[in-house]
Amino acid sequence: MKSDSNNVDFVFGRHAGLDFLRTQDASLINKIFLQNGVQASIADQVYQLAKKKKIIVQSVPKSKLDKLVDQQNHQGLVLAITPFEYTDLNDLLKSIEEKADPFLLMLDSIEDPHNLGSILRTADATGVDGIIIPQRRASGLTSVVAKTSTGAIDYVPVVRVNNLVQTVDTLKDKGYWFFGTAMSGDNYTNWDARGKCVLVIGNEGKGISPLLLKQMDQTLTIPMTGHVQSLNVGVATGILLYQMFNSRQAVKNGQIKQ
Repeated sequence: MKSDSNNVDFVFGRHAGLDFLRTQDASLINKIFLQNGVQASIADQVYQLAKKKKIIVQSVPKSKLDKLVDQQNHQGLVLAITPFEYTDLNDLLKSIEEKADPFLLMLDSIEDPHNLGSILRTADATGVDGIIIPQRRASGLTSVVAKTSTGAIDYVPVVRVNNLVQTVDTLKDKGYWFFGTAMSGDNYTNWDARGKCVLVIGNEGKGISPLLLKQMDQTLTIPMTGHVQSLNVGVATGILLYQMFNSRQAVKNGQIKQ
């Protein structure tokens, strides 16, 4: 895994911060900033984890934390870290090549980091093996993504590529089938997501770009009967990921078997 920058980034919020402290190597954490007077139970956990990993904890006023994270809700805890790491595509494919039914998620220019964080959280819950995003015109892995993902950023590999269409060609050569979202697509409830699959989710406003859409083996739509004929991209992705999850399960006598 390689970092794409030498700048300092931040993880903030109690859940995201404590999870990062528990799961990540100390070399990735430069400093811990803890708000003066923060809840004792939170402070105790932070100091115990920091002592174990030999990381400095600096007690600071709330105004200092507000400035570090640009007035976002830090809940009294901010970690200064090395930039978030991305996984190499070849490394990801090698790590899942023995799986009978690997599942990848490709995001075509998701711009809102909150949406990316939400999608990461659902991807972790549904067993997605990795996420592919473009390098340009899309949110990367940021502190906002980390906080919104509530720790999932530490468990779901994310790959950044120069060209999504070329990446589709690479994956099709390896036997992957591609499924994208489109208003004129097939009802998602009929989607059989078993096997080597990639689900492609389009931009919040524009959907999947035309060149990429042409590469899809099947397009899917989520039927709606209300007055508002669109869903937040994070919500729509969650619906489709759970259809994938359900189609890969065998239910017998109330028990789910893999």
